Parts: sequence; structure tokens; C-alpha cells
Amino acid sequence: MKRWQTAAVAAIAALCAGATSAETVLIHGEAGPNRGARAKAIQWFADEVADRSGGDMRIDVQWGGALFKANAALQSIHDGVGDMGTIISVYYPQEFASYGIADLPLDNPDAWVGMRATDELFRTNAAVKQVLDQKNLVYIGTFTTSQVNIGCKGTAIRTADDIDGLKVRGVGAYGKVFGEMGANMVRMSIYDAYQGLDSGLIDCSQGYSYAVSALKQAEVMDSYTLLNWGQVGGVGTFMNKDAFDALSAEQQDLLLAAGSDMVDYFGQILTGANAKAIEDMKAGGLEVIELPDAERAKLLEKGAGHVDAWVETAGKAGLDGAALLDEYRGLLAKYAAERDAKGYPWAR
Repeated sequence: MKRWQTAAVAAIAALCAGATSAETVLIHGEAGPNRGARAKAIQWFADEVADRSGGDMRIDVQWGGALFKANAALQSIHDGVGDMGTIISVYYPQEFASYGIADLPLDNPDAWVGMRATDELFRTNAAVKQVLDQKNLVYIGTFTTSQVNIGCKGTAIRTADDIDGLKVRGVGAYGKVFGEMGANMVRMSIYDAYQGLDSGLIDCSQGYSYAVSALKQAEVMDSYTLLNWGQVGGVGTFMNKDAFDALSAEQQDLLLAAGSDMVDYFGQILTGANAKAIEDMKAGGLEVIELPDAERAKLLEKGAGHVDAWVETAGKAGLDGAALLDEYRGLLAKYAAERDAKGYPWAR
């Protein structure tokens, strides 16, 4: 009898030890497919977490909205439908106004600079941290579409005034500015822009160099204008706070460090992909135009009204929008200066 009891106790102890050492699996919801630059960065993040933890943690990415769709991500992560996932701020302009700061039409064309500024703001600002706590979220890392440009068929945008009268596909504050400058705005997905340009349904499409290349839109464009304006950067990885708090301090630190490093990795991917896309456009005979500084200033001036509107929206959400904006602009200047002095992290 004693021998049986001893064996039973030993078996239970072994099971407990096994349970203690079992890997922690975190479920990550991603609305996009398992392809493209963002997917590559998310997979890199998952691989890094597994490697750095020595197999203690693993991230199981559910692609293509299998866990939750993009417009349900905020509530789903809040509720713990998944442990973590991608949140896109444009779906929550009031509910998640703080993250919308990364989408503003500021003088912010550099992908790495914009992401680093957003990353630091969301890691260090007390007011942002309070918003995240209220939403049961923990910030992990951020992405961006990179700078907003515009490609056209049958015409070219050489000055800001050239936008007037054109049929344009545009989104967000950037699309609104095009409309205010006289464009006839057409609601259309970026994935339908190829057919829209080819058929003449639209004259021009707002886009991002790497995406234009990936979607082969240069085939139906005659010109591509580099606006050197801003970007859409309110796209990032967030974690359910209850799930995060249940991790050990070492696991928490590892996730946060990998999320920060993901910004540099994604910045490297985008910077390289954008440069190659523009080289390919030129090699293929597409006219690539750089908007003169004086014309670019007109876009920034028009965009200022949308920046002011965000400050008001942030105020209604209980935030000091003006103070947040000042801090964010300071961070953009900080990382632009670092880039100019040291180069990008991957080139140092």
C-alpha cells in the first residue's frame, strides 16, 4: 500500500512539474492574410518570442480574420477572445483616439521615424497608458503603411493644384484633403485600384510604393508622385491586459523587447521595399515625380484642419490632445535627428 502511495505521489509530482514547465501559448488575431510586409513582421515577432524564450513562449497567429475581423479587434482583445492581436485605429476614430495620432497628415514621411515616435509615445506617456488600462490593453509594437503617395493614369500631379477635378481614390485624412483641393473622391479599396485605373473609373489612386509594386498597379499608371507628406501609422499589436499580467516579469519584458525590435525590423523591410519599388517604376518607364517643397507645403496647410479636428476629438475622449500632439511632434524630430546623425539602425 505504501509503495502504491509513493508511486502515486511521485506521478502527481511529475505531472505538476510538467505543467509548470509547459510552454505558454499566446493566441494572436490578425485580420490580414499570411503574406505581405506586415505579415512578415508579425511572423518575425512570433519567431523571436519563441527563440528568445527558449521555447517557454509561443505565439499562435490566426491569420485572415479567423479569430476576429479588423473592425472587432479592439473589443475582442479587450474581452480576451484572443490573447493579443492587431488593432487598426481608423476603425475606432473616437473610441481609440489616442492611437489616431499616428494617422495624422503631419510632416512625417519616414516610416522608421514615424513608428519609433509612435512606439515611444505609447510606451511612456501616462495619459496613453491610462487609456490602455481602461481598455484592458497593453501596447506591444506598431506598424505603418509608410508614406502616402499618389499614382495616376492619363495625367500627372506636378503641383498641388493639379489634383483639382481628378477622380481620386483616397482614404483617411489624406483622402479628405484631396477632396478639399477639388478632387472627385471615389470610394474604392486599394485592391480594386488596378481595375479602377485601367477602366478609367478613377484617374489617380492614393497608395504606398511597396503596395503599388505588390499589386502591380504601376502597369496601369503613367505617373507616380512622391508627396513626401505623411503616413498612416495607427496599426499595431496589443495584448489583453489580464493575459499580460498573468505572465511572469521575465515573459512580459521579453514580449515588450521583441515588440520594440519589431519596429526596426519592419522599418528595414518597408524602407528597402519602397526604394526597390521606385527603382522598378523608373526602370519600367513610369514617370516618377517628386512634389516640390512649395507644393508640399500646400498639402500640409490643408491637412492642418484635420490635425485640429483630431485635437478636438481627443479632448472629447478626455485627453489633452494639444499636449499629446506637441510630444508626438517632438518625438518625430528626435528620431529624424537620430536617423540623420547615425543612419537607420540596420545600417549602423
